[in-house]
Amino acid sequence: MGITLKSVSYSYQGKYQTVRAVDDVSYDFEPGKVYAIVGKSGSGKTTLLSLMAGLDLPVEGEILVDGRSTREWDRNLMRRDAVSVIYQNYNLFPLLTVQENIQYPLSLKKLPKGEALTLTKEARARVELPEHYDRRLPKHLSGGEQQRVAIARTLAQGCKIILADEPTGNLDSANTRNIVEILCSLAHEDGCTVIIVTHDTAVAEQADVVLQMKDGSICL
Repeated sequence: MGITLKSVSYSYQGKYQTVRAVDDVSYDFEPGKVYAIVGKSGSGKTTLLSLMAGLDLPVEGEILVDGRSTREWDRNLMRRDAVSVIYQNYNLFPLLTVQENIQYPLSLKKLPKGEALTLTKEARARVELPEHYDRRLPKHLSGGEQQRVAIARTLAQGCKIILADEPTGNLDSANTRNIVEILCSLAHEDGCTVIIVTHDTAVAEQADVVLQMKDGSICL
């Protein structure tokens, strides 16, 4: 499952003028690869990621997720079944345990409890978190451990398109390496399409394809 951008543009009204945050971007993101999108702040990276996640719709052009336009998808279902987003600040529920955080998207799919629990435990083991972490709250985890929980939640969810917005921005170099290794394995072993927005050259160097954004456009 991949993402195709066809002449995608997005504008919004700034304080003094209209800002064209994404400008006529066309690109085909293929399954089984890790893509790094790099560029200065304000170049359009995060806006582009939001469009691919279905959080906004382009004002021009179209985005195809698994061959289907984001205008046609029920965007709640798209984010439940096809596209998962990993954030810099982890976005965990502070009052839910590790197990409950990982299992949360499965409750939206209304899976049988036994199946959901099996998927949750498999995902937690995949990111190498010990079983006794299941009952811990996020506040008792390090930043690297919280990001592993966020990735485990994505794994359990089963989405084949993974969008990561500065996923290592709050982590030290050792945890950064571990998180990038996990994301690369999702592409190379599971066939996911993994797209990472990053300022970190060490992260970008591990990607299969590096895309530079400038003034809302991808520089090819």
